[in-house]
Amino acid sequence: MSTFDPGRLVMVDIPGTRLDAETAAFLREQKIRSVCLFRKNIGSESEVRALMADLIEVLGPEALIGIDQEGGAVVRVTLLPQPPSAMALGAGGDAARAEAVGAAVARGLKSLGINWNFAPVLDVNNNPANPVIGERSFSNDPAEVSRLAAAWMRGSLREGVACCVKHFPGHGDTHVDSHHALPTVDKSRAELDALELVPFKALAAQAPAMMTAHIVYPQIDPDRPATLSPELLGGILRRDWGYDGVVITDALMMKAVAERFGYARSAVMAIEAGADMVLAQGSPAEQLVAINALREAFASGRLTPQQGDVANARLDRLAAAYPAQPVDDAAARAADHALMAEAWAAGLTALRGATAPRLDAPLRVIVQGDVPTDMVSEAGPTGRQAVALFDRFTDAQVQMVDDIAKLDWATVPRDGRANVLVSTRRARYGAASKGWQPDLHIALWNPYQALDVAGPTLLSWGFAPGALAGIKAWLEGRAQAGGRAPQGLN
Repeated sequence: MSTFDPGRLVMVDIPGTRLDAETAAFLREQKIRSVCLFRKNIGSESEVRALMADLIEVLGPEALIGIDQEGGAVVRVTLLPQPPSAMALGAGGDAARAEAVGAAVARGLKSLGINWNFAPVLDVNNNPANPVIGERSFSNDPAEVSRLAAAWMRGSLREGVACCVKHFPGHGDTHVDSHHALPTVDKSRAELDALELVPFKALAAQAPAMMTAHIVYPQIDPDRPATLSPELLGGILRRDWGYDGVVITDALMMKAVAERFGYARSAVMAIEAGADMVLAQGSPAEQLVAINALREAFASGRLTPQQGDVANARLDRLAAAYPAQPVDDAAARAADHALMAEAWAAGLTALRGATAPRLDAPLRVIVQGDVPTDMVSEAGPTGRQAVALFDRFTDAQVQMVDDIAKLDWATVPRDGRANVLVSTRRARYGAASKGWQPDLHIALWNPYQALDVAGPTLLSWGFAPGALAGIKAWLEGRAQAGGRAPQGLN
């Protein structure tokens, strides 16, 4: 007979930047030991520290407090040194730098008391049309993903923050964002073994935790996404590879799962399949649906006491190895900011002979003003930030557009000015871009926009302060762009 409460197998989110009494009571009553923080929870540093102290008190000594602090556009705590995206590190190619960045990310999180980071991404981004991974991947080469992710993870684990590699068994070859619909990757086991599974298998022995993908692999399991699949979680990961680390689901509220299986059913199916923890975001009522479903499944015998005990033990082991205990990182913070800036600059990549214009050259800077976010990444760069890159140019006119994907190149004046197209958006441009002919194209976010526009292109792989500083230095002739893009991105 199990002695733990199934609430210990559920990770929830919470409202606001402080722990209110009602939420604290809910966490205690439901025996929850794990919370995932999002941007909505991050206030000032003092507010974050107060929130963490309250959470640790309520969740107890075996608390697991998670967050997405990957780097690039997926960084929830922006008050910490902001790390380069994975593909920026891939463009730099230096494993020692990747390890140093992973360590710096962990130092920042550890200083606040956060002990579980849902990173690094092991997805092999071999599909340029992928709407959700892109620069979050280290490369389209599985060997490079394995090499650099292993280094990044070494740094994080050494500094005392648990990594959670994702999204098993691979989200790189999808055309659909699983936040909005259910993607399918129709590949055989042999094809998966040759590409998607390579980094996960290579790093399984080092990864203390893995996050699942809400993707159907019909040649392995035609009926269930990986998150709910005994063939993928219980078969490949647990049986074939002998993986005994923690397996946590991606968010059950994502439409790929929620609309087809619902909270209650999917929570139970995930534990049945081989997961240890379900990520149940939403209102307390929605979270309670998942918690009560697990309680009922254990009470009825659908889930066995042994399944619960094994999952709980894995989670206990993770919390013991990486405790949620804030430490002072004041001595390292300034150096870590400098490290991130250097790492961003090292990834800056010039394609097709891109060179910076003269500071006195007459320019036209074409940029979109406001950029919608996809709710996975943080809000993108503004048009004002893009324009600020050119503040040392003596003759730069600005052409703001409402939607750069609708730009009609025939309307761009031919008056002798060099046209510089600066992209602040996440999505690819689409068919309208085929006639564009900028003298310089600067992609601040999605590097695969380089495939949409023929011409000299500068890739920054992201828009954090370090990335923007690197671009500005290159434009002003103070820096080189020595990064290398993945094969096929040219």
